[in-house]
Amino acid sequence: MNPSQLDAITNAVDVAAIAGTLIRFVAGFVAVLLLGKYVLIPGLRRVVRSRGFDEAVLSLGTNVLNAVVWVAAVAIGFAVAGYGAFLSAFAVFGGALALAVGFAAQDLLGNFVAGVFILKDKPFEVGDWIEWDGNSGRVEEIDLRVSRIRTFDNELITVPNGDLANNAVTNPVAYDTLRQKFVFGIGYDDDIGEATDIIVEKAEAHEEILDDPGVSVRVTELGDSAVGLQSRWWIDDPDRGDFVRVRSEYVTAVKEAFDDAGIDMPYVHRQLTGSVEVLESVADE
Repeated sequence: MNPSQLDAITNAVDVAAIAGTLIRFVAGFVAVLLLGKYVLIPGLRRVVRSRGFDEAVLSLGTNVLNAVVWVAAVAIGFAVAGYGAFLSAFAVFGGALALAVGFAAQDLLGNFVAGVFILKDKPFEVGDWIEWDGNSGRVEEIDLRVSRIRTFDNELITVPNGDLANNAVTNPVAYDTLRQKFVFGIGYDDDIGEATDIIVEKAEAHEEILDDPGVSVRVTELGDSAVGLQSRWWIDDPDRGDFVRVRSEYVTAVKEAFDDAGIDMPYVHRQLTGSVEVLESVADE
């Protein structure tokens, strides 16, 4: 057999080996990809929907699993093709890279996780009025990293989800009814029973204050210049605008009725007493 024939045979063997390697890579890659696309991802979507997660969480989970499937398909393809050593080196490098990225983006990842729990647990929803850490406003958007809240001064606040998930958040509109409170101060010489009757009467006369539960009035404080009568009443379908308006209308009606009945609503006043001594000194000439 002459050298040219040997070269031809060698080339044919090399081509066959390369073709076999390529076929094994493609077979492993396609098998994992199809398994992920038609089994794993649909299964994840069914599980997420059955658990009641938001569509944003479903989209995030689908995208993450899709990326994992592609990486796994490439890795399995290389393994089947016989490049295990390459995969080992790549895995070590990828692990180190993932660790570095994790440390650098831990706050970002924490906000993502918090966003998932907010969307799942639903302590508040878009359109709710919430209060947190001395702030308040209406929720306009809940993203996976931040929530956007419009204040009642028409300012937009972008709040990291970690702040809302890890701290106390008050949602006054979570239920169908909301209780409100206000302390009316009357003079010590005024009739507590008469004042209480007026407070109850004006609450019952307001169309948006509920009869059940009814209004209640209690003496809550004995101040320096007034007796405090705390009124508690309930409104239906609470909203920030209704909360402020109903309270204003009710307090105004009670104030006017107190004026007509001669009931004093005293305010703190202080009287300064004493004398001023003027000293005059004349310099000796």
